Amino acid sequence: MLSRVTLLMALGAAALAVPALFGDAYGHGLGGDVAPAVDFAGMSVTVSTQMSPSDITVGDLDSASLAVRFFDQDTDQTLEQVTYRVAIWRDGGLLARHLFYDDDGNLDIEIRPVYDCTEIDLSDCTKYFGTPHPTAPAALYTRGTQEPVIQGPIFDKGGLYNIQVDIEAATSPKTLLTTPLSFETFVSVAQEQPFTIQTAKAEIPVTVKTYYDDIENFAFNEGDGSISFDMPFDWSPDYVEQVELIHEEVQIPKSFELYSTEKQFQGFVNGIEVDKRVLILDPYSYEEMSVLHFLVTGQELQRINDVLGEEHYQSRTMSFTIVPEQEAQENIIDVELIDLDSGSKTGTNVSVAWDSTHTVGDNIPFELTFLDADGNLLKDIRYGYGLYNHATNEQLAQGVVGDEAMQGLEGIRFGDCVTSILLCGENGLGILSLEGIDFQILNIPSAETYRLDVMVLGKGTVGLDYDSTYYGIGSTLIEVPPALPSWIKTSAGFWVDGQTSDAEFVGAIQYLINEGIIVIPPTDSDAGTGDTSVPAWIKTSAGFWVDGQISDAEFVGAIQFLVEEGVIVV
Repeated sequence: MLSRVTLLMALGAAALAVPALFGDAYGHGLGGDVAPAVDFAGMSVTVSTQMSPSDITVGDLDSASLAVRFFDQDTDQTLEQVTYRVAIWRDGGLLARHLFYDDDGNLDIEIRPVYDCTEIDLSDCTKYFGTPHPTAPAALYTRGTQEPVIQGPIFDKGGLYNIQVDIEAATSPKTLLTTPLSFETFVSVAQEQPFTIQTAKAEIPVTVKTYYDDIENFAFNEGDGSISFDMPFDWSPDYVEQVELIHEEVQIPKSFELYSTEKQFQGFVNGIEVDKRVLILDPYSYEEMSVLHFLVTGQELQRINDVLGEEHYQSRTMSFTIVPEQEAQENIIDVELIDLDSGSKTGTNVSVAWDSTHTVGDNIPFELTFLDADGNLLKDIRYGYGLYNHATNEQLAQGVVGDEAMQGLEGIRFGDCVTSILLCGENGLGILSLEGIDFQILNIPSAETYRLDVMVLGKGTVGLDYDSTYYGIGSTLIEVPPALPSWIKTSAGFWVDGQTSDAEFVGAIQYLINEGIIVIPPTDSDAGTGDTSVPAWIKTSAGFWVDGQISDAEFVGAIQFLVEEGVIVV
């Protein structure tokens, strides 16, 4: 059986026949990765691989750089005079394998993609260029500014690439290891596929960026505005349990009203609604396009399998569906982070947002968006959080283990890795938000004031590209209105049955608004006429609410309409 796979951005193809396949990896699997450490000469050593640029899309580049580093993970010290054997695999097929040497332990290799290789064995299309090392003549090394080059069918297609690194010698090119140290790392290459949504008014261009496999059966349903598409996937339990995360992106114009940045969305995988945290809207990365990220964890995939049962195990397709809902009614608070030592602003900002229709006792998805001083999205951010009763300082929830985590970086270990949509690396700090937008589900138990502390530790992966530049902490106060009292549902029932008048029902609702129990966001409507003739469909909605067929939030949405129309004047 395969060992546990960490595919934090994508999976490889269905046929995973790579030798010694898939140990625990700590990186995010996009442009860089860190292999699990092994014992060597009293040290805990590992290998990192890092692509530059880190986010590669097929066809965009003529060349890329692959940096390989051999280091002690406890001290972060790079080991020198290292002979590497580097092998690159995709879909179970070998693409390249060669020896390399580097004096300072930081090996840089130029990768030049070759497209349309027609050889059955793809490695037959691969060539190697560079200078052989004088004392390790089979190994290519960097001479001056000239890096060794691998030219072949690498990064010519989207998907997951397995980079195997064997340490053949260390300290000296002549000091061979009795048994080479072997490490497995993974990087993903994206592939963009263009599609078109045809509406009655216009053709809307859409791009799906896939880190897994080709997208098929792209469709738009004009009835409910949903977008759907399929891709190959193996749902057998043995395979699914290896998966950490599947990532797909849908890029769509902000001008397309159905998918505007004010909308909320439901996500479905194979017909099963996924957790709120799976579907993330990014309005920051492009000026004219929004990006909807599907980030489906392995835990969520296993849940889908459990719901659909054994017959689903034979499926070889993953079907995605995005359904636009009503416009979000959000509370948004911007938090400026400060440096704990100097007390000065760091330039890092966190936008905290949540749906204003939620009430006390709800499990509320709080959206955390990490931005730099210029308002640009910060990706690969590592952070922690704590939720406290502001009056008593009682802690209700945390994304950290131990209060000392809010005091500094030393010894920090963050928790909540399983329940968070984005995963904590065993060898990393904090909850990792790959796209710079994350959700935490928090329960506010009473109508009091709570304090949310957010601490940004840095950016990237420890031992790979970790950057503490954005380190800082900030706090914001949160208040959530109480749940609707039971008597209003009784009053609504009397109104639906014709036992009370429209004016009496409107008066009851107006009381709840004035008391802050129902929170209505500011509207552009006029003050209204005070006409208490309530539209018939509102009474229908109230009946559904009384019978439990719609939620409090949906009922409050109907009340908002009455305010906007001036039927209820506040």
